Amino acid sequence: MAEKRQPKRKRKWSKNVKTESTFPPKGTFTKPAAEVARTMARKSVSPGGLGSAIRMIQMFINRAGKGLTSSRKRELEKAKKILQRHNEQSAGA
Repeated sequence: MAEKRQPKRKRKWSKNVKTESTFPPKGTFTKPAAEVARTMARKSVSPGGLGSAIRMIQMFINRAGKGLTSSRKRELEKAKKILQRHNEQSAGA
């Protein structure tokens, strides 16, 4: 009788990423979009600029995966859009 194999679990590379130097304050990603964007735009949180802030939000979304509610994901996507608009305005000026 053949044994049933367990499907291999894919390991996510994002699980191993640990950045202490620019880690946002605890609870940042549970706030409204405007507040998330404001916090992430600070130099103390994102010394690499707005692009870095956008990537950190996206990284959080990716790491949360299926555990992230659709309403929370929408709010974080709004925060990214706010930062993207601000980044475009500052690049054009």
